[in-house]
Amino acid sequence: MPNPRLILVAGPYRSGTGDDPDAIARNMRAMNEAALWLFRTGHVPVNGEWLALPLIETAGSERLGDAPFSEIFHPVAARMARRCDAVLRIGGASAGADAMVQIFRDAGRPVYRSLDEVPAA
Repeated sequence: MPNPRLILVAGPYRSGTGDDPDAIARNMRAMNEAALWLFRTGHVPVNGEWLALPLIETAGSERLGDAPFSEIFHPVAARMARRCDAVLRIGGASAGADAMVQIFRDAGRPVYRSLDEVPAA
């Protein structure tokens, strides 16, 4: 019987982009591609952006980094991280993604650094 894990995909969103929408979209695409791979191998992927961005919009955010964005973006990911079985850290430098990894390390839960490290479901 398969053993699917709820795996958080953590990577840069704004980091290194200068808030350029095309660069942010590339970062999201990388996280979504990793999530798709996890799904196709039998796991349940999630990322903080999937939950945070609709809430941020609903809260009336007008630009990246404004008060509604800051209230929701990292906190929702941190809450979700505490519920996931493992994290897959992708991409380059990101203080937010590194904070997610630390939550998993502190809890003694798996931290994967590449798709090859993720066990099959």
